[in-house]
Formats: sequence, structure tokens, C-alpha cells
Amino acid sequence: MSLHSKYVCQQCGYESAGWMGKCPECGTWNSLVETVIETGTKSVKTSRGQGTAKQAKTIKLSDIKNAATKRVSTKISELDRVLGGGLVPGQVVLVAGEPGIGKSTLLLQLSENLDNVLYVCGEESVSQIKVRAMRLGIKKSGINLLENTDVDTVIDSIESPSAVIVDSIQTMTTSDLSGMAGSVGQVRECTFRLLKAAKEKNIPLFLVGHVTKEGTVAGPAVLAHIVDTVLWFEGDKTLTTRVLRAVKNRFGPTDEVGVFEMQDRGLMPVDDIEKAFLEKGVKNVSGSIATSVMQGTRPLLVEIQALVVPTKLAIPRRVAQGIDSRRLELLLAVLTRRCGLPVYDYDVFVNVAGGLKVTEPASDLSICLAVASSYFDKPVSGKVIAVGEVGLLGEVREVVAQDKRIKESKRLGFTIAITSKEVKYVGAAIKQLFR
Repeated sequence: MSLHSKYVCQQCGYESAGWMGKCPECGTWNSLVETVIETGTKSVKTSRGQGTAKQAKTIKLSDIKNAATKRVSTKISELDRVLGGGLVPGQVVLVAGEPGIGKSTLLLQLSENLDNVLYVCGEESVSQIKVRAMRLGIKKSGINLLENTDVDTVIDSIESPSAVIVDSIQTMTTSDLSGMAGSVGQVRECTFRLLKAAKEKNIPLFLVGHVTKEGTVAGPAVLAHIVDTVLWFEGDKTLTTRVLRAVKNRFGPTDEVGVFEMQDRGLMPVDDIEKAFLEKGVKNVSGSIATSVMQGTRPLLVEIQALVVPTKLAIPRRVAQGIDSRRLELLLAVLTRRCGLPVYDYDVFVNVAGGLKVTEPASDLSICLAVASSYFDKPVSGKVIAVGEVGLLGEVREVVAQDKRIKESKRLGFTIAITSKEVKYVGAAIKQLFR
């Protein structure tokens, strides 16, 4: 059996010897992707032709033994939490994030905690890895470095390591395809081959993925579909806090997050995570209020900051960092129509302190109160926490796990809670605090 490459249309399966901008069969533009084709004595069934195939053997679901999943701890508490308790043998993990966010640093720290790790250096030389290891204080001799970008050579080098780390998958190539490294065909084929080797040898595999300008994983969408787990690094590179989030996880929950702090000796798990995003010390400044957001099974306290200033533009500016800008526009419309705040003549800036991205509506009430605090230039007490969703009618709605959030905030010293139990409308909360 021999291997050669052809260009196959991803829409209709049309095969061509060379790349064409438009598929002559279905008329789709840029759908022809270079793909490895197996030829030999056995006939291969394709999406367009008829052929013979070996009959698949079915297994009844009731005949499969229910065995507990064995996990291996990474000895990094926050990483274990995001993975669902640790690594599963044969698990394929894709780690993605912006350049310089800490992907390679975390994986090198992981290599120190595991025995006999194969670290494939695709982007950096072994001397560069050595410099980073010295900075992190890693002196373990059980880390095997392989400076190679040929995926077949990498697979042949996998003997019996405890884990394989490929940094990054966009640098891997195979000679069976003529495309350059990082092309759709190369990334897809190399990922399939590495995944097959990891599953056959029951070895955890980590793949580092690039990120596009739009903030998505570079390469084909199948890259995120075929792996078992997708971990996403978040955070402002100018700050020290990093958030590791599980976007996809076949062996655990996808709503857990890990919080790290970037230090001189690498990424360190944050022990006091409840206060990770709160500024230390009491501030008597308007436009600031605390709220509680759920990250997985634990509530996190974050500080919502707002600044309202008179505008000099025909269309006032609305700048949101850490929250959805469209959500901010909606809340400002509610404040204008339901609460009588003429913010249409003001520039409004809202920020989530610490670099965390808040997506749930539980922060609506705190955003409205922070904007009102800045508008009236009246500070909110450091003992106040606001939790609640705000509707278009100006009503305050109860959120998921509201009692758990308030209980945790009271443990940390927030004695005054403003929720749907205390106020029914956001206008009443503004009058209670500022009028």
C-alpha cells in the first residue's frame, strides 16, 4: 500500500490532482484541501466512488464493562481542577491562547511534575527551552527534548513516556503532503496521526495551538472537534492574572476555570481565589462596586468599575472591557428610560478589574450601580455587593446559585447584599444608595 496526496473538496468529495480555487463539481470556492490518499491492492471506499470495505463489528452497550476512569494528577491544583481531576491515559488536550500568555511555560512546569516526558520543540530550539527551564528553576533530567517538525519522526520517537507535548501543532508537517506547515491539510493530517498514536499507546498528548486575529484556534475546525479537551488561556498580558478555561472536555466539566498568577518562577496557582480579582484596601472612590460571578462550582468576587464623563462627540462613546459591549448598551438604555439617568450625553467606560471576562447576566445590577455611582459621583460602601440580572423593564431578577454567592461574599466581609430579594427594580436600588 502506498500513500500520495490529492485535493479533495470538503463539500462534495470531488478529487483533483491539483488545487483549484473553485470546485467544478459543486461550485464551492476554496473547498479543495490537500488530503492523503491510500492506494494498493485493497480497494478504498471514498465519498464519491463505490468500493469494498471490511465489515465493522458491533458491540452492545450492555456488554461494555463500566470501569472507573483512572486519572493521573499533574500536581498543579488549578490545572487538575480544569481537567476534571487530572489526566486520563490517552487523552488529547489542545492548549490555545494568545502569544505570550503562558502556554509553553505551563506545559514546561507540567513536564517537571511528570516522569519521562517527550517535549517536541517545533517553534523553539532546545537551547531556548533550556533558558526557560533555568528561569523557572527546573533541573529535572526526565524531560526529553526533540527538536523536529516531522510528525512521522515524532511518532517513531514515542516509546513509553508518561506524556507527549507538541509545541506547536502548526509547525508539524508530513512528507506525504506537499503543503507548507500550518496549512489546513498539514494541520489536520498531523493531528490525526498524533491522536492515533496517543490512543494506541494510551499516552496523554498535549498540543499547543495558535490563535487567529479573530480570537479562534488557527487551522481547520476539525482540530477542536477531534481532540478530547480544549483549554483556553485568558487574561491581559500586561497583568499577572491568568485564567485557564475548559472550552471542551470529554472527561470532565466545561464550566471550571483555573486561576494562575504569572511570577518570575512561572505560573503559580492562586490559593486565595475568592480575593484574586479584588483590589486590596478599602477605596472611597465613586464608580466601583463588587459582584459575584460563578466560575464552575465556585463563586468569584470581582470589582466592576465605571467612569461617566460629559461627551464632546456627536455620538457618545461606550467602551467595555471584560463585558459584552452590546450588553452595556442595553443596560445604559434601561438606565436612561427606566431610571431617568441622562447618560446619552455622557461617555461611559466600564471595566472588570483583574482582566477577567464576565459573560453571565448576574453582573447586570452591579454594572448599573457602578455607572450610577460615577454619574452622581457618590461612592458605594466597601461592604456592599450587588448580584442580579436586569431586564428591559428595569426589574431585578434572581440568578443561579444566588444564595451561594451571597453566603460566600458575607464570609469575605461583604455584609450588605443588594439582590432581587432586597429590591425589585434597579431604580429603587439607585434611590436607596445615591438619593
